[in-house]
Order: sequence, then structure tokens, then C-alpha cells
Amino acid sequence: MEYTILILLLPFLSFLLLGLGGKWMSHRTAGLIGTVVLGAVAVLSYLTAGLYFSAPRTADGMYAALMPYNFTWLPFTQSLSIDMGILLDPISVMMLIVISTVSFMVHIYSFGYMKGERGFQRYYAFLSLFTMSMLGLVVATNIFQMYLFWELVGVSSYLLIGFYYTRPAAIAASKKAFIVTRFADLGFLIGILVYGYYAGTYTFRPDELALAKGGAAMLPLALGLMFVGGAGKSAMFPLHIWLPDAMEGPTPVSALIHAATMVVAGVYLVARMFPLFIAYAPDVLHIVAYVGAFTAFYAASVACVQSDIKRVLAFSTISQIGFMMVALGVCTSADPHEGGLGYMAGMFHLFTHAMFKALLFLGAGSIIHAVHSNEMSAMGGLRRYMPVTHATFLIACLAIAGIPPFSGFFSKDEILTACFHFSPVMGWILTVIAGMTAFYMFRLYYGIFWGTDVALKRKSTGDGHTPHESPLAMTFPLMFLAVVTIVAGWQFVLPFGHFISADGTAYDIHLDGGVAGTSIVVAVAAIALATYIYAGSRQPVAEALCRRFHGLWTAAYHRFYMDEVYQFVTHRIIFGCISKPIAWWDRHVIDGFFNFLAWGADATSDEIRGLQSGHIQQYTFVFLLGTLVLILLLL
Repeated sequence: MEYTILILLLPFLSFLLLGLGGKWMSHRTAGLIGTVVLGAVAVLSYLTAGLYFSAPRTADGMYAALMPYNFTWLPFTQSLSIDMGILLDPISVMMLIVISTVSFMVHIYSFGYMKGERGFQRYYAFLSLFTMSMLGLVVATNIFQMYLFWELVGVSSYLLIGFYYTRPAAIAASKKAFIVTRFADLGFLIGILVYGYYAGTYTFRPDELALAKGGAAMLPLALGLMFVGGAGKSAMFPLHIWLPDAMEGPTPVSALIHAATMVVAGVYLVARMFPLFIAYAPDVLHIVAYVGAFTAFYAASVACVQSDIKRVLAFSTISQIGFMMVALGVCTSADPHEGGLGYMAGMFHLFTHAMFKALLFLGAGSIIHAVHSNEMSAMGGLRRYMPVTHATFLIACLAIAGIPPFSGFFSKDEILTACFHFSPVMGWILTVIAGMTAFYMFRLYYGIFWGTDVALKRKSTGDGHTPHESPLAMTFPLMFLAVVTIVAGWQFVLPFGHFISADGTAYDIHLDGGVAGTSIVVAVAAIALATYIYAGSRQPVAEALCRRFHGLWTAAYHRFYMDEVYQFVTHRIIFGCISKPIAWWDRHVIDGFFNFLAWGADATSDEIRGLQSGHIQQYTFVFLLGTLVLILLLL
């Protein structure tokens, strides 16, 4: 599979071409270049998946890991070096499909959504860089190569979130995302260095001799620090604060970040290091589960009251990523038939979530394109004006709510089954959160497509603009992703979503009838409750609940004041109580000491500069006088 290098080279060349020469291209030319390149990448990714999963398995029935490319880039010792290459195994091949598909749809969609935008060529250049960075991350042959592309993903997100660089909110959001993830990535880097030192390698398989000499005792620390980096990228509590603000970027970028690139990088990191977690740090893996569960509940609570449709989807992403982390964390062994069920469930949900979450964000972009607002108060009755967007958005809502036969049902129930296998308490917690997901998604659905007709609202305000369906460039990706969302859970349609164990063991998705039945009942009850409260043109129940629990509603609307907590810690404690005394010491003591040295040197030189007068007679006199003094001393 030597051609797989093109999967990385093509988007990189597209980035260079559009970045350096885009200003001399028309919008159409730049968009076509970026889109055609991503189409080629998608075809190569599908070809790779087809060849890989159709190849003969090993003698023990597993899919072998392949390295079409691998070379030493930076040698340190005989055993320790940084390599660069391409690793093909079940999860990396699956991620190639996810990234290339969603990115290709985003490229097509952006033709319509970004039409006429200033910086159109720059936008497509950044999309190519973002896609290349994530593709390089998932095919990395070692943890250090993954880290290099990990940082490129961070740079790409900074550029795209801050695409509208003339808007203060976009500038602040891009800096916030960059800074928060940099703090997390510091933990990731330290973890990599600890791992390399004690494991004797940067590959995903540590040196057994190094571990036998005591390195195994340090692996829990190394893996825990790596998870800190993953928690930052995947917006786990309390490092989640950057993701809702990232909505300041163009909506297609939000689809790419939330569905296929940045936020799933942390999940992929834990999945990639999963054999080491199971073997050497199972307690750390359980911490991953607890953090994921709390994050999922927190984000679902916030999503229930948000009014900006993109922020509802942002917190939905945080919650769903929490589900994936829980799935990975509840594993008790690598064997899928004993305790590794959650691993498959997490990867399966990563795949299905990518498709329906991309559909939701692109649908939100179509809605915003029609009504020129993110607020649900400016929407209502849009099903009459946007039938394609309405139908596809409803399919995505049913999928994320866990209604069969849509893909989200199969992957979510695999996670719930794994959770019940780990602990009934964890299983019921995740079941409740799944019900909350169905509730807030249909609250969003009814607020957009039902209720008071948006035309009546605009008539009352004198706005004569009538919403309309988006152009084909935007509706085609919606229809394509809707089809994938419907069939992605059917094993006979997309089998590669079902045998992605850490060691390549084949695994078939199965459903627990009791768990599935319970989750369906909970999801239907949540949808019915959302229908009762929000489907009408007036919402007296919602208003009464808001008044009754006003304090709780306000806290949830303001994200339980997590941003205010960070502001207090950074401005009052770090800047006020810590940085100011340090700055005073630096200015008055450190600077004062060196200023004193400078003053002393200046004063001394001023006093003795007469010795360098330039008068020959003076020099001769001093020379002779010195000679006479030396002679007298010698005598």
C-alpha cells in the first residue's frame, strides 16, 4: 500500500498551493482544488479500507498491522529514536474513513455556505491543513509522531476558529482554544518523555527489557499525563471551556472539529494506548471512565437550556465524547468477550457520532444561512420552508437519541451494555444521560422546525425576509450524511465499524435485549416529554419550570459559571495574588540590582575615562612613571 503516502501528501500540497497562490485564484478555482483533492483522499481512504479488511487475516484470526512507510528521523540511542511513517491497523483505517468522509462533505458544503466570503481561498487552505494534520495523527507509527501532528491540529484549529479575525469574539475564542489545549498538551509532552525514558521506546509497544528493569512502575504516571492531553483536546471537564466558544468559527469548521478531527483526537489517543492502559494502568483507565461520565452529565445539563443552536450542539459533542471515554474506561481486559466490550463500543460510537454530528452541524449551518441568526427565538416553523434540512436534521436527532434503526442506537447501546457489565450504577447513570440527550435534542428540533412560524415573527418586526432551502452544494452533503447515519449501524453494510479491537481481533456487534429495551423506553419517554413541553407555538410548561427552578436554570445557562471560575482563578489569584508580587520583585529587586551594576559600571568608567584621553604626551608620562615605579619596587 505504498500509495497511502498520498493520503497525507495531497492535502499538504493543497494547503501549500492555496496558501501561497490562493490570492491569485478565483473563489471557484480555489474551492475546486481543495474539494477535488479531498475527494481523491476519500477515494484512497476507501480503497485502503477495502484492501485492508479484505486481506487474509493472520493464523489466529486477527488483522495484522501494516507499515508501508517507516524511517528513523531523529536517532537518540541505539534503541530510542523518533520514527516517521504510516501505520495501518483497524482503528487507523477506520479513522481514515471518518476523517476523509466528513472533510470531503465539509469541502462540498462550504462552496455554498462560504460563497462570497472574504478569505475564501485562505479558508480552503486551512481546511486542507486541518485534514492533513488529523490524518497524520491517526496513522502515526509512534507516540512522538502523533504528538507532532497533534500540535498541527491545534494550530489548524486556531487558524479556523479565528478565521473571522476582524471579530473580537473570534479572536478571543481562537486564543482560548489554543491556550487551554496548550496547558493540556504540556501534560501530554511530559507523559511522552516519561514513557520514552522508562519504556525505552516511543513506539506503541514498549521495550520488555526496559519494563523488566522497573519501567513498568512509571507507566501509569506516563499514561495518566497523556490522558491530560487527550482530555484537553476532547474537551473533558474541566478543560472543556474552549469548545463552546469555538463556535465563533464558520459553521462547516464546527462540523469538522466536532465530528472528525480535533475533539475525537483525545478518544483516539486513549484507544491507541489502550493495550498499555489495560496491562499497566487499569486504575488510570477507570479514572478516564469517571471523568467521562461526569463530563457527559455536566454537558447534557447545560445543553438542556441553551438557546444558541450551535452551543447546544457543542455541549452535545462534549457529552457524547464523554460517552466514548466512559466506554474505553470501563474495560477490564483487552478481550472483547470478557471485559473489552467498551473498547469496541467506544470506537463504534466514534464512527457513528462523526456522521450524525457532522449532519447536525451542517444542518445548523443551513438553518443559520436561512434565518441569519443562531438563536432559537429567531426560528420556528422552518419545516415548511426547508424540507430537506428538516428531514435530514430529524434523522440526525433520532440517531443521537438512540432510536432504532438509526446508527446511534446500535453504538450507544453497545456503550450502555459495557457500562452495565462494569457496574450497574455506571450503566444507569449513562442511561439517564442518554435520556437527557434525547430530551435536549428534540427541544432543539421543535424550537427550530415547529412552534410559531418564523415568517409571523418577522412580519411583526417588519423583516420581510422569508427563509428558503439551501442550494444543492449544501443539501447534498446533508442527504449523503443522512443516508450514512441511517445505515452505519447495520453490520452487513459497514462491517469495518464492528471489528476494531485493540489487537485486531474480529468482533461482531451484539445487543443486550434488556439494555436495548430499557434505553428505547427512556429515549421515547424523553422525546415525548420534549414534545409535550416544546412542540406547541406556546410553551407554558417550559416557562413555569423556568420560573420554578430559576436559580438552577440560570446556573445551567451560564455553564455553571465555569468560565467565571477560570476568570477568577487567572485574574484574581494567578495575576493578582501571584503574578503581581513576582512582577514587583522582578522590577524592583532583580531589575534594581542589575540597574545598580549598570550604574556602578557607568560611574566607574566616567571616573577613569580620562586615562583614555588620546594625548600621546600623557600616555608617555604614565608609561615612564609606571616604569620608574616598577624599577623602584624591584630594587
